[in-house]
Amino acid sequence: MAQNKNALIRYKTIDKCLQNKYRKWTLEDLIDACSDALNEYEGRDINVSKRSVQLDIQLMRTDKLGYNAPIVVYDKKYYRYEDENFSITNIPLTETDMNVLSETVEMLKQFKDFSLFSELDGIIQRLEDKIYTEKTTQPAIIHLDKNENLKGLQYLDTLYQAILKKICLNITYQSFKARASSDYVFHPYILKQFNNRWFLVGRQAKQKQILTLALDRITNIEYNLDTPYLNENFNGDEFYKNTIGVTVLNDDQLQEIELQIDRPNAPYVITKPFHHSQKVVGRLQDGSVIISLKVHLNFEFDRLILGFGDSIKVLKPRYLKNRIKRKLKRALEGYDNDVNNDKIKV
Repeated sequence: MAQNKNALIRYKTIDKCLQNKYRKWTLEDLIDACSDALNEYEGRDINVSKRSVQLDIQLMRTDKLGYNAPIVVYDKKYYRYEDENFSITNIPLTETDMNVLSETVEMLKQFKDFSLFSELDGIIQRLEDKIYTEKTTQPAIIHLDKNENLKGLQYLDTLYQAILKKICLNITYQSFKARASSDYVFHPYILKQFNNRWFLVGRQAKQKQILTLALDRITNIEYNLDTPYLNENFNGDEFYKNTIGVTVLNDDQLQEIELQIDRPNAPYVITKPFHHSQKVVGRLQDGSVIISLKVHLNFEFDRLILGFGDSIKVLKPRYLKNRIKRKLKRALEGYDNDVNNDKIKV
């Protein structure tokens, strides 16, 4: 057992003893009580030293642990709390404690759609009530991206349970490009989050290709208990190792890419790499850097490049450079074209 846990057991034992105001507690009594408590937890004989308990009492008296316990000695022999109602378990939460709890609750609430965390509901509610009654109007310190109105979140737990229990699914799905929905017999493997959207990754029955479905395009899900689950021990880390985003392409679209990042943005790209394969392969006199990475050339990667605007330039491969160039040219043409505001319908 770790020493800090032993110390915590001793603190709680001393506290419990001193709450009993009907008994006189000598130092030897407290030592015996701490030894008994540790013996019970460890299942073996442990003799607590006199020095350990003395140091515990000294530490409990300070604010180092936040206790400030009013432990006094009377008759030069016995220990007690000067305040008979004191207990280290009744210490009010500090403002810092409340802020930490508040941020922790917000992070836990991000997972409220998973039954894995359903047992936390009552705890989270009690924490929120405690924070509401005691916390000052301190604004949030940690701000997390979330979209409560995102469609499909209601399916998270159903999908999680299907993956956990290896159950096949009947899914009705309609992509943005499709005119009508389609019904899939689907073997779910993992749930993936990217860019604040959730995706289901798995295999459609009788198809070899791995399929990625956006949860916000799913219109219905049912368990399919008649179809045996195709268990392939799917490894998400391995599957996505060469991909930025969720669109995994064939290996022939895995390319060595070189990008030039201008001076103002170079530190951001270096400290937050686009991909684990990223390397700095050159530094120019104007302060810009050249990086290389090896990834699939998918839709998400194009968007990443375009998001940097004129701060990034594709050096190779040539066809990627030309593709990004065409998209930027069309964007510029869109700005150059005069628009008659009177004809715009809102």
